[in-house]
Amino acid sequence: MPQQQPNNLQSAQLSGCMILTLMVFFGCMMPLIFVDLAETALRNLHLSPQAAVLVLIGMIFGSLFNFPIARFPLDKEVNVPMFESLAGLQLMPQMKKLRQEAIIAVNLGGCIIPVLLAVWLSKFIISGGPTPVIVALAGICLNSFMCYRMARLVPGIGIAMPVFIPPLTAVLATWFGFGIVAPMQGDLGVDFRSLYAPVAFVIGISGPLLGADLMHWKDFKKLDAPSISIGGAGTWDGIVLSGMIASLLA
Repeated sequence: MPQQQPNNLQSAQLSGCMILTLMVFFGCMMPLIFVDLAETALRNLHLSPQAAVLVLIGMIFGSLFNFPIARFPLDKEVNVPMFESLAGLQLMPQMKKLRQEAIIAVNLGGCIIPVLLAVWLSKFIISGGPTPVIVALAGICLNSFMCYRMARLVPGIGIAMPVFIPPLTAVLATWFGFGIVAPMQGDLGVDFRSLYAPVAFVIGISGPLLGADLMHWKDFKKLDAPSISIGGAGTWDGIVLSGMIASLLA
């Protein structure tokens, strides 16, 4: 009897279903993995498990809130209907040209909370003496410069930058910084490993915040967007991700 040849169409359908199932599975697991890694990164920053969870929740739900801090006019003008009243009657509207305004805001979860956490971490860095302070300041300058050079303005979207540049710069600046500065300060016998994560976090968030966003303030008009939110992507924003990844790697 002739042998039945395998049905190529059924095999392709089965492979497609398996790939789709794996994609759905990993899509469901990614947020859980991110939350676990984020909590681990926050615990490296001298936070208790309870405090780390609260900060993480604040970053996630804080991404829903933006606080306007500035406005500036755009080059675009739009036609707006203006109604004029005569004896209580609304006449036909007359179109008038008005210049559009752009609003600059800061995001609670993606900017304010990470900055407040960095300010809180500064007490541990300062208490460690001049070595961690020098490493942090030098790293902030280096990372801000790198992010400023790597950032690209994308009209209608925002400021784009390779996501791994700020955290890797922060980690390398922390490792090599302590290795270079500690001997210069006569701190060869001092163990600074507990400060690696706080220093790397501060350096990590400073790059996207200072270099990519604030140093491009004058270029915001070129984005041609009615609203610009610093840290607006929340926990997925470059400011938060840079600090988290730097804290994990350090």
